[in-house]
Parts: sequence; C-alpha cells; structure tokens
Amino acid sequence: MANNFRRGLSAAWPICLGYFPIGLSLGVLAQKGGLAPWQMAAMSILVFAGGSQFIAVAMIGAGASPLAIVSTTFMVNLRHLLMSSALSVHFPGVSRRFLSLFAYGLTDESFAVNMTRFNQGEWNRYSALTLNHAANTTWIVSTVAGVYLGQLVPPGAAGVDYALTGMFICLLVFQLRSAIVVTTALIAAACSLLAYLWLPGNAYVIVASVIAATAGLILKRLLRKRGTACE
Repeated sequence: MANNFRRGLSAAWPICLGYFPIGLSLGVLAQKGGLAPWQMAAMSILVFAGGSQFIAVAMIGAGASPLAIVSTTFMVNLRHLLMSSALSVHFPGVSRRFLSLFAYGLTDESFAVNMTRFNQGEWNRYSALTLNHAANTTWIVSTVAGVYLGQLVPPGAAGVDYALTGMFICLLVFQLRSAIVVTTALIAAACSLLAYLWLPGNAYVIVASVIAATAGLILKRLLRKRGTACE
C-alpha cells in the first residue's frame, strides 16, 4: 500500500506544480469578485473543476443568476461523464464507495495521467486515487491561499482585471487544432453576440454554448460519415 501511495504522489507532483499558480490566480479573481475564503473553499471542495470555477467566478462578478451559473457549469462539466466512462474499464468489481471517492477527484489532468499509466501497466486503483486527491488537496489549498493573497493586491494591479479574459483566450487558442473546432468557436461567438442582443440577463451564455456544442457534434458526425463513404 505504501508503494502505491508513493507511486501516486510521484505521478501527481507535476499536476500539483501546475495547479498551484492557477489556483492562486483563481483565488485572487474570486476575492476581487467578492468571495470570502470560506466560499472559495466550499466551491473548490464541491466543484473541483478549474475551468468551471473560473466561469462561475466571472458570472458571479457579472451578477448572473444562480440558475445561469449552475446550468453553464453543468454543461462544461459534462465532459467528466465521458472521461469517467473511459476509465471505468480499469475498475472492474470495485465498490461504489471507492468509485465515488475516485470520481470526485477526476479532472482533465488526472484523467490523462491515469489513463496513460493504466495503459502502460503497473498502475492500480490505489495509486490512481492517491494521484487524484493529491491534486485535489493542492487545488483547494491554492485557491483559498489566492483569496488571502488577493486582499493584498489592489484592484487592477498588474492586469488582474484582465487575467480571466486572458486565460480564456489562451484556452481557446490552444483548442484551435482543427477546422471543426474553429468552426464551432465561430458559431459560439456569433450565437453569443446575437443572444446577448436579444435575450435578457446572462441566458446568452447557455444558449450559445448549447447551440455551438450541438453544431460542432453534427459537423463532426457529418464529416465522419462522409469520410466513411469515401473509403
């Protein structure tokens, strides 16, 4: 068991190293948005999804309704269902209690590392669980620390107000790897603008997300069928 724990920590440290500065940034932005340390801690414990938490903090700062925030983060986190399904083949006969504990700590990064290690062999569920929760602990600590750090940072200092926008632009650019993704992003931008002009409140976020995701899925299936037919 001790060896499983050490292997999990050994695989987790690069993730933890990356989580810490991002968590600090989220905490600073959350503090500027009016969240207290305990609220940031509750969000990180209950949600533990960096992208969704950044979105939620931005929407809270913009005065979005609770329904809009929950709906948007729910859709963003649906990808976890696919990741969990892909990993489930490595957990045959495991108790629901263990699966619940493991699933709670699943993120994009832990999924990638765990999937790679399972495929390479010599990796088991206890090492995987250690990896997940080492990253989870680092994230919670760093986001809460960021809130306290934010109290020392004056509003607008060093581009803090632009940090959230800059992060999402960076995430978008890194995703632009194919024509389908570029098309989906353009559809999302167009739908978001039109919905913003015509719909009240923050409903445009949900509408644009649903339409763009659906359009991207349809395009992907059409191209896949066309490729199959050409073969």
